[in-house]
Amino acid sequence: MKMLKYAWQSGPKQRSRWLWHLSNQIWKRSYSSKIRNIGILAHIDAGKTTTTERMLFYAGKTRALGEVHRGNTVTDYLTQERERGITICSSAVTFPWNDHRINLLDTPGHIDFTMEVEQSLYAVDGVVVVLDGTAGVEAQTVTVWSQADKHKLPRLIFVNKMDRPDADFEKCVSDLKDKLETQPVCLQYPVKNEDGVLAINDVITLERLSWQQKDLGRSYRNVKLEPSDDLRVLQEKRNELIDQLSGLDDELADVVISTESFDNVDNALIERALRRATSQQKVVPVLLGSAYKNVGIQRLMDAVNAYLPAPEERNQIYDCFGTEVAGKVFKIVHDKQRGPLTLVRILRGEIKRGMRLISARGQAEVVSKLYEPLADEYREVGAVQSGDVVICAGLKSTVTGDLLTSSQSALKNAQKRYKQSLGDTASKAEEDDELDESAELFAIDPQIPDAVYFCSIEPPSVSSQTAMEQALKQLQREDPSLRVSYDSVTGQTVLGGMGELHMDIIKSRILSEYKIDVDLGPLQIAYKETIEAPALTTLSVEKEIAGSKQSVSITLEVVKNQAELFSLDKSPENLPNLNTLRPRILQVLRKGSISALERGPRVGGQVVETQIRLHNATIGRGTADSFVMATAAQCVQKLLSTSGTRLLEPIMALQIVAPSERISGIIADLSRRRALINDVLPKGERNKMILVNAPLAELSGYSSALRTISSGTASMTMQPCGFSSMNSVDESLAERRAQGLE
Repeated sequence: MKMLKYAWQSGPKQRSRWLWHLSNQIWKRSYSSKIRNIGILAHIDAGKTTTTERMLFYAGKTRALGEVHRGNTVTDYLTQERERGITICSSAVTFPWNDHRINLLDTPGHIDFTMEVEQSLYAVDGVVVVLDGTAGVEAQTVTVWSQADKHKLPRLIFVNKMDRPDADFEKCVSDLKDKLETQPVCLQYPVKNEDGVLAINDVITLERLSWQQKDLGRSYRNVKLEPSDDLRVLQEKRNELIDQLSGLDDELADVVISTESFDNVDNALIERALRRATSQQKVVPVLLGSAYKNVGIQRLMDAVNAYLPAPEERNQIYDCFGTEVAGKVFKIVHDKQRGPLTLVRILRGEIKRGMRLISARGQAEVVSKLYEPLADEYREVGAVQSGDVVICAGLKSTVTGDLLTSSQSALKNAQKRYKQSLGDTASKAEEDDELDESAELFAIDPQIPDAVYFCSIEPPSVSSQTAMEQALKQLQREDPSLRVSYDSVTGQTVLGGMGELHMDIIKSRILSEYKIDVDLGPLQIAYKETIEAPALTTLSVEKEIAGSKQSVSITLEVVKNQAELFSLDKSPENLPNLNTLRPRILQVLRKGSISALERGPRVGGQVVETQIRLHNATIGRGTADSFVMATAAQCVQKLLSTSGTRLLEPIMALQIVAPSERISGIIADLSRRRALINDVLPKGERNKMILVNAPLAELSGYSSALRTISSGTASMTMQPCGFSSMNSVDESLAERRAQGLE
């Protein structure tokens, strides 16, 4: 206000400039308040893509309803997605709804593509979690919920498939409380007529909503309930909702206390209190419907606008950028005509066509074109404001997770302002949270989960080698969870992935998109290794290279430790020598030693739960860093061979749902697979759910075996749950498999 007063007194020219600046800021804030950036998350087959297609249809973005089983959906545009009927890559779509702009990211539900979900959550301000009304909270629901927790995202629940006879709304709400430990508030309840047609009772408005199927659900009727048992029950639900929210919201509590009645609380006040409680993640609103039967989608979009936050209400951490550009790269796709396309969430500032941007890596890029996202369709735009999602063409070096800004100085100034703001934190706990956010904010590399499977990949001919390498480079840029490495021992290119389906999709995409019929070797389990006992050794190497004498003598020890990978032994006899080593030499020794842990002596697995301690090192004058690094790696490899290693195998957590009469046969088969049965729970009236942990090595082709055992009546989901040690017999078998002898 002081600056505005000064500008007003400075003369008409300065006054005019400040008025323009103020009006521009007000317009930008008004524009941002009408944007909703949301992700749609769920377990596989819960109906995410069908729900998204209905949103696009009712918003007028598409002219026909896309159906997964017909392969004509907008968001599942890859050939592999349409053939299999599942979402593989997250896709962004933009559509208007009731004077708002919704940017929606449709994400995969399969465990193999969890990384796609993780990337997408950087770009959104809230999420819609879709539940299957017949199944409730499932395995992948828990996974995506924990991912949303990590990003502190407000949530809505949409209970889908409520038209089905076996749908159980109360069971879904109970699952939300028990399995996700959240506080659901039901805004709607299902009701069916004699023919089983689904309608919805609205708790806030006390109306019954029924959809017209003649126009594909475009219109619906909302009728006030007449005095009846249904109205009385719904009024009780409304009073319970007000009572629950009044304990969380001061404005609503003041009105309830002053009027001494729940009946005098108007709908707008309830909705404002619900919005605040949802944004603060104190409650999770629950809505319902049937996407396939075109019921409840419009009210879900209304709830997105009403209860999920606008961009300006979140991401205050990025205020340190001021008016400078700050954008987070959350996905990269390759288009045949346009080349690499980078999806960016604009957190501060404005990105324009032709603008020069700097990544956190320090690489300069120029935005050649900007597009509005609609899956694999693009509409060119000239500029995009803060809070929006945009596709940038022309960025060649940017990778997923990069932070983009207008200049290197803007990035440094933002870091400086952020560190200054940390001094004002109220408590140690808040300061720790801020530091975690800072690491996430300025991080260069995304956190990529460990690969579960490995396999070799070979081109059909030597002439296709370069094309295959280029294809893998592009696919890896799109999908950071795909690991590509070169095995110097076998001379092969090795792929690492999150599961059998992931590897199969990669092969299929290389064939369909790059026309290279690659050959994948047999899938190998990604075992890890750990030392059996501590070991200490000294390695001295002298060699003359190009007339220069290279000399290194190093003493290292390996011990069991899960904390840090490399440390110095600061005992009195070793400390004087270590103090003479320059920091650069210590860094070289550290890098060489840790590199040796990437490949264990038994099956080439990563060595974990192991720490390397440097006791002593003598480096000859003029010795090259590469020679020092190689000697350190050689010394660690010698130690691992001396101490011996044990294998650790990946363990999978399975949820198997099957009819009660099939359970005994399934359990008998699992016992032959070294599985640990954790629990057997009732699932509905006729089914039971088996919770089991089993080694991944025993689960090859298990989905087909399960269908055979259960005559096609059982379903299964699985996800990684850590590593476990093996007995000597199983270790020998694993070694023989790794050597191709089994």
